[in-house]
Amino acid sequence: MRSILAFFLTFSFFSLAQGQGKTDYQVVAVGFYNLENLFDTTDDPLIRDEEFLPDGERAWNEEKYNEKLGNMAYVISKMGKELSPQGISVLGVSEIENKKVLEDLVAHPKLKDKDFGIIHFDSPDKRGIDVGLIYQKGHFEPIESENHPIYIYQGERRKFTRDVLYVRGKLAGDDISFMVNHWPSRSGGEARSAPFRKAAAKRVKEIQDSIEQIRPNTKLIIMGDLNDDPTSQSVKSVLKAKKEIESVKAGGLYNPMESFYNKGIGSNAWRDSWSLFDQVILSEALLDKKQDGLFYYQAHIFNKKFLTQKSGQYKGYPFRTFAGGSYKGGYSDHFPVFVYLLKPI
Repeated sequence: MRSILAFFLTFSFFSLAQGQGKTDYQVVAVGFYNLENLFDTTDDPLIRDEEFLPDGERAWNEEKYNEKLGNMAYVISKMGKELSPQGISVLGVSEIENKKVLEDLVAHPKLKDKDFGIIHFDSPDKRGIDVGLIYQKGHFEPIESENHPIYIYQGERRKFTRDVLYVRGKLAGDDISFMVNHWPSRSGGEARSAPFRKAAAKRVKEIQDSIEQIRPNTKLIIMGDLNDDPTSQSVKSVLKAKKEIESVKAGGLYNPMESFYNKGIGSNAWRDSWSLFDQVILSEALLDKKQDGLFYYQAHIFNKKFLTQKSGQYKGYPFRTFAGGSYKGGYSDHFPVFVYLLKPI
């Protein structure tokens, strides 16, 4: 009885009017955040981290690193608190150098009370950046995790990029899976690099299909910095993610971020144009609001004023750590994104 009571106390509750009465729900927030080059200050000879060293191009020292950790921790501590005072339950992250930076992040005083666990694998990315997942231990219990390489070739030469991180576990008592992504960049131009992101999307779709073969109607959340918008071919044609819930069939995917994008709302900006590379995409099993388990309620771009540039040419853009090679002491060049899931009590 004590363990059951503790389980329920870790979650927040929410009521919705349903006809003549109200239904009470558990509220769970799940999101993604590109942490923009969260590097430590130690030289790793196996990766290209030279610019993020004390004697490197960015003069990256302990003071800057600790300020960056504090900034990231503050953002994460605020995500999802409008409906879930306990904050974000599960968060995928990208642009992290290694597991150590995640350990330093979750140990920060602004997050320490959340008791975050970490799931991380090293990726073969040439810059040495990885994806990872952090989770409140009182909310999520991992069952299995693995990394899935993405094989991309230019001629006979392999182009190394970030692996797809797959994690399955119990969230609010529900069996749910996550895939954390950071697809290849648009370096060299959008059109020229598009096949690389299509290859990443194909890999994600293959993983999803294999999961569905083993566990039909799996509750799956695909999240990450896709370096493509919700209307790009990698998302629309390869993942086949739909804008409207009504259009999603069994085994299909719903992308709530497309509606934001069509309204001109983005998570990152470049040359006076907004993109929405940061996305949270949900499987059909999460869309039925009449079920007893977790279901999708709302999506959000966490673009609070403190995260934006206050003045100058880039006013309103994400307030970055570096801009034009100069240290600004900001947060990230991406806004975080998250969704609320509800579960009837």
